[in-house]
Amino acid sequence: MGAALLIGTRYTTVIINGNAMDPTYSPGDRVFLERTDAGAVRQGDVVLYQTGDRYEGRAVLRRVIGVGGDHVRQSPGAPVIVNGTPLVEPYVKDGDPSGMAPPYDVVVPEGRLFLLGDHRANSNDSRFFLSEQSGSVAATAVQARVLDNQTGLLALALTVLLGLLLTLSALVVQIASWVARQRSLPAPAPLNPDPPVDAQSV
Repeated sequence: MGAALLIGTRYTTVIINGNAMDPTYSPGDRVFLERTDAGAVRQGDVVLYQTGDRYEGRAVLRRVIGVGGDHVRQSPGAPVIVNGTPLVEPYVKDGDPSGMAPPYDVVVPEGRLFLLGDHRANSNDSRFFLSEQSGSVAATAVQARVLDNQTGLLALALTVLLGLLLTLSALVVQIASWVARQRSLPAPAPLNPDPPVDAQSV
C-alpha cells in the first residue's frame, strides 16, 4: 500500500500497489478514504488498517466480513456464511468467494474484525491468521474506510477546496498587511544631500 496523503484532518488517499482487492481496486488506483472511529466500522466496509505483527507493519486495504460476535465460516468453493446467512459478494474476483484457503469456522471476538480481500485466491487476510484470535484484528487498528458514494467524494472535494480558499485568504491578508505597513512608514531622508550652491555670478 502506498503512503497516505493527508487532506485536511478527515480524509486521506492511498495508491494501491497490490492485487488483494482486485478487481474492486487494482494496482495504480488512487483510493479516497475517510478517517473513522473503530465503533463506526460496519460489515462490508473496505478499510485501511495497520497492525504491528502483520504485513511487516504496512497498512493494507481489506473488506470487513465480520465484526465482534459474528459467526463466520466457509468451505472451499462455497460462499462465506455469516451468522447462518450466505453472503452475496458480486465484487469478488472471477466470482470465486473462497480461493485456495482451507475451510474455517470462527466467532469474531468483541472489538475485533474479520477481514478478507476481494481477490480471494491472492489475498493474505484473516483466513491465514486463524490461530491469532480467529484471524481477527482489533477494530482500533482501522485508520480509515473507503468512500464508496458520491456524497463522500463531494465532501472530500469541498474539503480540499475549502483548504485552498483558506490558504489563499490568509496569503492575501498577509500581503495587504505588509503593504499597509510599508505605506505608513515615513519617507526616508536622502543619503548624500548635495551641498548648497552659490548661484551669484562673479
